[in-house]
Amino acid sequence: MIDLSRPWPLGLNRSNWWLFALAVLVVLAGLVWFDRSLSEQGRALPDMVRAFFAWITDYGLSDWVLIPSLALTLLTAGLALVIRKWSPHLALFEMAQLYGFIFVGVGLPGLISNLIKRSIGRGRPDTYVPGNFFDFQHFLNDSTFQSFPSGHTTTSFALAFVVGFLSRRWLVPLLVIAVLVGISRVVVGAHYPTDVVGGIVGGTLGAYLVRNVFADRGWP
Repeated sequence: MIDLSRPWPLGLNRSNWWLFALAVLVVLAGLVWFDRSLSEQGRALPDMVRAFFAWITDYGLSDWVLIPSLALTLLTAGLALVIRKWSPHLALFEMAQLYGFIFVGVGLPGLISNLIKRSIGRGRPDTYVPGNFFDFQHFLNDSTFQSFPSGHTTTSFALAFVVGFLSRRWLVPLLVIAVLVGISRVVVGAHYPTDVVGGIVGGTLGAYLVRNVFADRGWP
């Protein structure tokens, strides 16, 4: 049985989530001074290694998760409204809640990530100019100034936790893939390491936030 009220796996809740966020802020403060060098090292990896990360990086795109989950949510909810026999009606309604949880659990952190990156406007590694490391263009709708946080990393970590909440055995494999996606964003030159850490925070806390909302309402 699916139980979204369990504190597993990280034990995050409304009273202690800020400790997780604070710890990550400390990591960010220390890592930012190595951002440029780590970015250059990642892009200097052998071509074969970079080719692998260029392949896996697209896993962090959200469309392949959001479009099917939204379609299945609407389909099952629609069938639940049409079929009034109790057992199939209840089963379809619960399936709609399940698919809806996946859609919102991945989509909401991604949406928040996109709003934050547009507000902050951090330049991507390719925009770096010596002596001007902290290059920001706030509220500019230009993808070259939407580096922090990493949207791909946000999506991949949100997906890992959302699926992990539903089935414990999938959490570790999906987290491994999510970490590889985060690394890939540095290797392909799209983000700095701190952008990736920001995506980890956004994806993780966003997934927990959605889970708490669904759990409070007894969904699914």
